[in-house]
Amino acid sequence: MMKLENMVRGLASDTIAKRLIQFWEHDKGTLELWRASSNFVYAFERNQVQYFLRFSFEQDNSIEQIKAELEYMQYLNLNEFPSVIPIKSLSGELIETLMSPEGTYIAVVFSAANGINLDSDTITEKQMEEWGKSLGSLHCLSKNFEPVSERRNSWVDTVHFMESVFQKHPTELIALEELGRVNTWLQSIPTGNDVYGLIHYDFQLDNIFFEENKNYSFNVIDFDDAMYHWYAIDIVTALDDFIDDDNPHSKLLIQSFLNGYRSKMVLENDVVTQFPQYQRYSNLYKFAKLLRTLECEEINDTPPWFD
Repeated sequence: MMKLENMVRGLASDTIAKRLIQFWEHDKGTLELWRASSNFVYAFERNQVQYFLRFSFEQDNSIEQIKAELEYMQYLNLNEFPSVIPIKSLSGELIETLMSPEGTYIAVVFSAANGINLDSDTITEKQMEEWGKSLGSLHCLSKNFEPVSERRNSWVDTVHFMESVFQKHPTELIALEELGRVNTWLQSIPTGNDVYGLIHYDFQLDNIFFEENKNYSFNVIDFDDAMYHWYAIDIVTALDDFIDDDNPHSKLLIQSFLNGYRSKMVLENDVVTQFPQYQRYSNLYKFAKLLRTLECEEINDTPPWFD
């Protein structure tokens, strides 16, 4: 998640988005804000086909990490994994930058995903199984992926990030101590190619689009959280809406997801029993990102939602 002060500045007007979209071919008058969280995302059309402009501040993301993200996405596309693809600008570049008084903006454009988002309250066992199968297919491809240029960060980098955030907040001593325990545990478990590699990290329902008429396939978006980690945590974060629910139906849905995943990847039962340990990491990481988001200087002329 970006810092709140950056979000406020970025949403003050559409000026930056309108300047950045000039780097790509587009239909005039079609640019509109879609969402702002880790990045600013605007929808637009080119020849009446929808695309998405994504941009962020240099301090919230780096060109090196974005290059690594795009290389991974291109690898998946070459291997026929259904995901959105990066689109070249008018100058033939996948990444464009824009200097401003606030800093440098980094922008990319992606194709739109076909299909619809599913809801955790109405998703079926069959859809859960296909969802798990999709994640298993992604991990299967990750096992053979070796970047040519830049490399995505790993869980070790996130631990350093969390530590730096918690140390800025002396009252968060418990979180810092928990981070030490989680870090020690992660360092103690195997990192072989069958259990560890480049993961999506946000394979939740809002980032996958279901196409029933294409053999229950899913189109995937948002690879900007991708990192080197244990494949198991990709399962845990994907199932965040289900995994703590004691409802028997939720347990049945989880099992359907795991069945689908196991049709593509080996998943030992002892790894499943470690899911609560991975959740501890995930919860800490979410908390650290939230704390960092709220670290901001005094901002004048804040919008109503800021208060």
